[in-house]
Amino acid sequence: MSAASTSKVTVPSLRAMKAAGEKSVCFVAWDYQMAQLAERAGADIVSVGDTVGVNLWGQPHPLEVSMDEMLVVAKAVRRGVKRALLSADFPFGPLQEGSASALRAAIRMVKEAGVDLVKLDGASAYPEAVEVISRAGIPVFAQFGITPQTSLKYSIEYSAATTAQVPAEMLHELVAEAKRLESAGAVALNFTNSGPVVGPAVVSAVGIPVLGGFGGGPWLDGRIRMVTAAIGYNAAGVDKEPDTYANVARVAYDALIACAADIRGGKKLRGQK
Repeated sequence: MSAASTSKVTVPSLRAMKAAGEKSVCFVAWDYQMAQLAERAGADIVSVGDTVGVNLWGQPHPLEVSMDEMLVVAKAVRRGVKRALLSADFPFGPLQEGSASALRAAIRMVKEAGVDLVKLDGASAYPEAVEVISRAGIPVFAQFGITPQTSLKYSIEYSAATTAQVPAEMLHELVAEAKRLESAGAVALNFTNSGPVVGPAVVSAVGIPVLGGFGGGPWLDGRIRMVTAAIGYNAAGVDKEPDTYANVARVAYDALIACAADIRGGKKLRGQK
């Protein structure tokens, strides 16, 4: 799908894009305004990530985000997304508590926030939950991939796990995990740290789209990127120019400095009647 496209994105259309060799775009957004911008820019999927706590709210640990908080954010993003598919992450807890708990959480996300996909981090460890949720008619976006623990299992450096130095056993295991998730009913995969060897192997092994965020690359069916990271929203960008598509932090900072100066100078504020 392009930025100019007005066609509603569907799960079958994502598979059609994969078959045609077209890359899927997934932007992570956490508010109504950014959701609108992501969709207008041509996103095929807008994802509500559970990293909202760390990246937007300043929480010290990603496991602090609750289901109720995820629902508030997902509802806001839903209001801004009409054409793209809306995905939302489970917070830590429902999936780890078992299939029944995971299904209840998925139903809440669909009924209360209107999400199109539920994204399960660490789904390869819970294929039965993927199957139960899928059987209930709720599409699952399943995350799996190379982790520090995975690489240690094969006694290699974590950084080497995403290069050509991939043990055959690891490659075969990750391909098998991808196939299991597809068989369990997942409609898309989020393959973290895929690398240029295992990534293409997984893409070829399954019929569903394989996207990647952290550690992904052009060898996948699509990419996932946080909107805030893409535009340089992090306040640190005021002090050091980020390697991003913009430096919104600097633009916002300069605007606020100018506004504060006008207030102190007793001037009319721009855009205010």
